Amino acid sequence: MEFEFQKYHGAGNDFILINDQSEKFPFKNSDRIRSLCDRKFGIGADGLIVIRNHDKFDFEMFYFNSDGKQGSLCGNGSRCAVAYRVKEGLMKNRVIFKAIDGIHSAKAESNNIFSLSLKDVKKIEHDKSALFLDTGSPHYVKLVENLDDINVRVEGSLIRNSDKYKKQGVNVNFVKIVGSSQIKIRTYERGVEDETLSCGTGSVASSIAFHFLKLTESNKIKVETNGGILEVEFNFMSDIYRDICLKGPAEEVFSGKIKW
Repeated sequence: MEFEFQKYHGAGNDFILINDQSEKFPFKNSDRIRSLCDRKFGIGADGLIVIRNHDKFDFEMFYFNSDGKQGSLCGNGSRCAVAYRVKEGLMKNRVIFKAIDGIHSAKAESNNIFSLSLKDVKKIEHDKSALFLDTGSPHYVKLVENLDDINVRVEGSLIRNSDKYKKQGVNVNFVKIVGSSQIKIRTYERGVEDETLSCGTGSVASSIAFHFLKLTESNKIKVETNGGILEVEFNFMSDIYRDICLKGPAEEVFSGKIKW
């Protein structure tokens, strides 16, 4: 059995995309998905995305982390899926699709820039050291001064595998304030179990944390990652973060065929 695939990245966060209109892709073979994402023995990616048709929406997206297990919402992956569908002429510039956490809208902007709507954020946990919030995926956000000196893989793994978070897992974001409406982040992602070049839902979580701590008055945040620039916009009303939008690049790298 063969499957055609495309390789995409969103600000360095890279994915294998499979347009599975025949609905024959074997979801349950986590070992095979993990091997495809392996950077030495496979194609190499932070995750794998399967796109299927849906009777009510433009498409349905299934996301798997590089460990082979189905993951929660992937912001950059969602934008890559939209970029693929638009590029292939399978839909117009504005789309509505279903992901694991519900329904999302997205649109093509310009010059390979795509934006994605995310669910409202109603609950933020805050202690002296960090914040915890869910932006479609769970995120731990910690402000730091010396971002470049942090061993994200080691320190992120310690938090992700701590007693509090080990069972469900958590993504860990280390955040440095760059300006009045700009931050720089580095992220340890669960499921990848390593640092990634960027994280979409992590950029949203970090931007909201920046505002929640009253360190900015802006509702438009520029997020610098090691893989590129992302932008986050939101409205804050009645203690709820609404109309959340993640914007950034999504580009095709190459395509090929997988023999299953």
